[in-house]
Amino acid sequence: QVQLVESGGGLVHAGGSLRLSCAASGRIISSDVMGWFRQAPGAERDIVAAISGSGGSTYYADSVKGRFTISRDNAKNTAYLQMNSLKPEDTAVYYCAADRGPWLGRSYVSVRNYDYWGQGTQVTVSS
Repeated sequence: QVQLVESGGGLVHAGGSLRLSCAASGRIISSDVMGWFRQAPGAERDIVAAISGSGGSTYYADSVKGRFTISRDNAKNTAYLQMNSLKPEDTAVYYCAADRGPWLGRSYVSVRNYDYWGQGTQVTVSS
């Protein structure tokens, strides 16, 4: 059974930093596209960042460019999201997801293309 487990969320003041981790088990994710999404109350689940299997290609939503960095360590079967200069509007539940398909077009932005999801971790940024 494939499991993605997020960790690293919490409460932080505006301007602070957090590092989210997504550890995979039951499947080797080295070929998978990994994505981080977030969902605020009453809102849709939106893409934050994505990374190709090799790590050579990345995507960031405009709202996080220059502040967040997605990375992966395939030897540890883990993906990361480093979040700096956090803002109150970054408050949401953050989910990691794995897409078994290739890094193709802009498929990585859609929740529908991801095959496996974590349970989510809460990030709260106070002003």
